[in-house]
Amino acid sequence: MQRPTSTAFSAIESAIRSTGARVTSSRVRVLGFLQAARQPLSHGDIETLASKDGLPAIDRVTLYRVLDWAADVGLAHKAVDGQGVFRFSVADPKHKHAQHMHFRCTGCGGVYCLQAPPPLPPSVPRGFRLSGIT
Repeated sequence: MQRPTSTAFSAIESAIRSTGARVTSSRVRVLGFLQAARQPLSHGDIETLASKDGLPAIDRVTLYRVLDWAADVGLAHKAVDGQGVFRFSVADPKHKHAQHMHFRCTGCGGVYCLQAPPPLPPSVPRGFRLSGIT
């Protein structure tokens, strides 16, 4: 995984400011990890990355709060994988992320973005409303 450049960190800081939130080192680091990742990351994945980057550890509670905050304000996507683990990916400011599907490898458990449009939603029985597809 590549480390974000100073230009990328500036963009992350600007994105955080645009939400009206305070720029903190934890928010910048977590969004940097998500931005550099090739696949959605779990809390554990981010904890491992944070323990290896030479900076002070991110408290587990802080990490959960930062990830939930990022998803709430639209800077990250939060999805549950096939094992029931929440995985996070950086959100595209133009919301392009919603225009493709995800692939989960049953061998390694990794989740990957596929550059293909999602299929049409199935019809559901009368009286039901489709709220999501996994």
